[in-house]
Amino acid sequence: MIPVTASPVRIEAFLDPRLSRWLWLVKWLLAVPHYIVLFFLWIAFVFVTVVAFFAILFTGRYPRSLFDFSVGVIRWNWRVSYYAHTALGTDRYPPFTLAEVPDYPAHFDVAYPERLSRGLVLVKWWLLVIPQYIVVGIFVGGWGDGDSWRGVGLVPFLSLVAVVILAFTARYPVHLFDLLLGLARWVARVAAYAALMTDEYPPFRLDLGGQDSAPAMTPTGGSDR
Repeated sequence: MIPVTASPVRIEAFLDPRLSRWLWLVKWLLAVPHYIVLFFLWIAFVFVTVVAFFAILFTGRYPRSLFDFSVGVIRWNWRVSYYAHTALGTDRYPPFTLAEVPDYPAHFDVAYPERLSRGLVLVKWWLLVIPQYIVVGIFVGGWGDGDSWRGVGLVPFLSLVAVVILAFTARYPVHLFDLLLGLARWVARVAAYAALMTDEYPPFRLDLGGQDSAPAMTPTGGSDR
């Protein structure tokens, strides 16, 4: 049996024991303020990644302050996504912060790499990760040729199925939750690799469930107290 190695990317979520049967219908609307902030954060994320690219290329290191910011953006995005459209497993409104919030039911972190390959940085984000992009496209959906919509991905479809079941039974299907977290975890690992935050290639492996197999790590970017 081949041992399973822990990923440096950790993504977790915990299902609220009592979810509203109908709040999911308007969560996307309630999250609009977050979408506005995230729009600007993702623009900054792109610029930070470009700067990090050259820093890694010449020094073999991702500047820690920039790394913490990038992790924080993905963390913020994950909390909003988990609340509003991916799994919709909590009714708690996401906090407006890049920092880790220990008592919020959605978590994301990446172990800071002391050294990164100066050669891999040239190819991993566009060439090596192409097979993963194809898989992620199936998971999340996306745009096709030109401006045509390619279709709804597996994650949005399963999320809709889960909340429809919740609406009619007052229970969130746990097996669907575990599958959705596995798919989100796969996407997060690919995102971190493509964003130059790790040299560990994302495994073609579906790790199900809300808790990650990654080891405990000190959260980047601080925490709310």
